[in-house]
Amino acid sequence: MMPNLIPPKIPDGEKVDFDDIHRKRMEKDLMELQTLIVVHFESRKKEEDEIVNLKERIEKRRSERAEQHRIRSEREKERQKRLEDERTRKEEEEAKRKADDDAKKKKTLTSLHFGGYMQKLTEKRSGKRQTEREKKKKILSDRHKSLDIENRGQDKLKEKAQELWEWMYQLEGEKFDLQYQLGSQKYEINVLRNRVSDHQKS
Repeated sequence: MMPNLIPPKIPDGEKVDFDDIHRKRMEKDLMELQTLIVVHFESRKKEEDEIVNLKERIEKRRSERAEQHRIRSEREKERQKRLEDERTRKEEEEAKRKADDDAKKKKTLTSLHFGGYMQKLTEKRSGKRQTEREKKKKILSDRHKSLDIENRGQDKLKEKAQELWEWMYQLEGEKFDLQYQLGSQKYEINVLRNRVSDHQKS
């Protein structure tokens, strides 16, 4: 259904200026267009400012993560250094203690005129120690892996990094098992030594 349109009423005896009406309409349309343009540019500027702020926040967060990673790496290096120093110190103390024990045993055996036996015992231990060193060198040589990362793409480097991480994880597990086994052996040795000492006293 068409609405009932009422034509505009033109006053009698007045002349309608259509040019003026058209000009005013054009001016109104122009003002509305300019208003839309201003609103559009203001909205666009606001969006650009938000994008800039977002980029700044992302960059700040990225810098913070890099700094946190650097701090964690430094702390891990310090922790590893402390562990290495502690291990070296314990090894030196153990070596010194063994040297003192060997010196005491040697002095005791020498006083009992067992020099020949002591010399053979020392040579046997020296040969055993040399054999252990050779085994250790061989194991380290077998476990040594070349990086071979030249002329590799990013995906290949990621795969290599994942491979090295898994290998390191495996070595850490083996290290833990060996340390536990070593601790158990030391405990058994101490128990046997105490038994021998108690037996000698009795």
